[in-house]
Amino acid sequence: MTRRELREHCFKMLFCAGFYPQQEIEGQLENYFLSPVEEEETPEGNEEILHNVNLGEEDRLALKERAGKVIQRIPELDERLNQVAEGWKTKRMGKADLAILRLALFEMKYDEAVPEKVAINEAVELAKKFGGKDSSAFINGILAKLV
Repeated sequence: MTRRELREHCFKMLFCAGFYPQQEIEGQLENYFLSPVEEEETPEGNEEILHNVNLGEEDRLALKERAGKVIQRIPELDERLNQVAEGWKTKRMGKADLAILRLALFEMKYDEAVPEKVAINEAVELAKKFGGKDSSAFINGILAKLV
């Protein structure tokens, strides 16, 4: 699995976890791996796989571990985001944007293998794919303030 695929799956897990109380998150993360393959037809008439969690055991463990580490640090990550997000506290942010911001901030602070510029760029790409029309600019602005 590529780093980008790992990041996208981790984002999806964090997004899903945002809908459940803390005591249910671990079970819901397990359910992530039971979700079916989702496909969509592109405007050109090609089939595009939107979601496929047919992963090997090593990739599954790495993904669960990474998502778990981010989830453990949510209070700390949210506190930092609230310090820089003027007028947009985490309780007010959209769930997709918030999950992307948490993941990017985690990578910037705790993953030495990911340079800050890469974390920001990847977060903006996730926002373009999964967020609203202004999400990429919003996320770029928040993360730029954190640097």
